[in-house]
Amino acid sequence: MPDRFILDVVSDVICPWCFLGKRRLDAALASLDGLNVLVRWRPFMLDPGIPPEGLDRHEYMLAKFGPERLKTIHDPLIAAGEELGVPFNFEAIARTPNTLDAHRLIRWSHTVERQHEMAERLFMAYWNEGRDVSDRDVLAACAGEAGINAQQIRELLDSEQDVAETTAEIQHATNIGVTGVPTFILGQSYALVGAQSPDVLADAINRVAKEIAEES
Repeated sequence: MPDRFILDVVSDVICPWCFLGKRRLDAALASLDGLNVLVRWRPFMLDPGIPPEGLDRHEYMLAKFGPERLKTIHDPLIAAGEELGVPFNFEAIARTPNTLDAHRLIRWSHTVERQHEMAERLFMAYWNEGRDVSDRDVLAACAGEAGINAQQIRELLDSEQDVAETTAEIQHATNIGVTGVPTFILGQSYALVGAQSPDVLADAINRVAKEIAEES
């Protein structure tokens, strides 16, 4: 087996299936025996056209899905989330935010090895607490709650630090064929699309890790 297996997760904070996928990944990782996995979070924007100030969530969802589909659109997520205790609270969400700054924050959290924790904190902030994750004060607070220097993050958010780099990485995801998230890229070679079950994720990680070990 490789010394450290690299698993890239392409996702967006405002993707509910990505939150579910993160919790399923946690369950999969907990079941692995003796494999050191490095999880790296990669940015994707479900809708790059959302303005920096965000949009009213109800109006946005209504325009996107229509009134009839909107009535039941969350039902599969609620049912799937109950399996692992994913606390979706759709009624709490007032805004659909632009997530560029959230992705910058996740990018920076890698330098202090808190990326996985930062992703979890942002998913909870949006999907359970209804916080606006395009608000830089909210993002700085979330950083502090995830064990990262909140004041430093607030200052970075007010700069242009990594705006171009994060935007380029979002474009790169599209360039390599990512059209839906979450997408799990295993060992920098194999892609698994969708919020797969913990068993499927664990089996795929083990199989790819074994292939890499046999080739080395």
